[in-house]
Amino acid sequence: MQKRGYFITFEGIDGCGKTTQLENVQKYLEENGIECVTTREPGSLKLGSQIREILLHYDGEVANNCEMFLFLADRAQHVETFIKPMLERGITVLCDRHTDSTIAYQGYGRNGNIKMLQDLNSIAVNGLVPDLTLLFDVSVEIAHERAGKNLDRLELAGKEFFERTRHGYLELAKNNPNRIKLINAEKSKESVYNDVKSLIIDLTGKG
Repeated sequence: MQKRGYFITFEGIDGCGKTTQLENVQKYLEENGIECVTTREPGSLKLGSQIREILLHYDGEVANNCEMFLFLADRAQHVETFIKPMLERGITVLCDRHTDSTIAYQGYGRNGNIKMLQDLNSIAVNGLVPDLTLLFDVSVEIAHERAGKNLDRLELAGKEFFERTRHGYLELAKNNPNRIKLINAEKSKESVYNDVKSLIIDLTGKG
């Protein structure tokens, strides 16, 4: 029987450097003979790309519950039509944002109902849980410096929003220590990558 692929998610507030590290992990896995694909939430698929456009660039008010359900709709489609089929084929999936983003941003950041969001996330993923989540932690000030000036609708939410979101991520890491691994992303890219690589080796045994 073919071995299921690994499901690895990359999390953190905007500007934390997770996307750069995802690319590094992809290269490392491929060099070590592990077939993998990269994807993102929201917006990895054709339907998702239209949802992403609304979420990040809609020029008007988006109600908090509307925002939440758009993210969840994108996730449900993504999991069933892309992530699960890839994993079943033995392909490792590297995903830029997943369920923890919704809890951190729409839950803690928007002062939403955490328990309700967790329950809705469970429906959207239909039993799928990442094998490993890499959480890149930086201060809000450093994250905003890195993000630059070309900001989307969510990135313009303000400092207090991102402080709450960061706090949410840290709470998730504290409550899920076996899955979520906290990484100090304020260090150099090389140091961060060394920390990431060590965790990838622990998971896959490759290295």
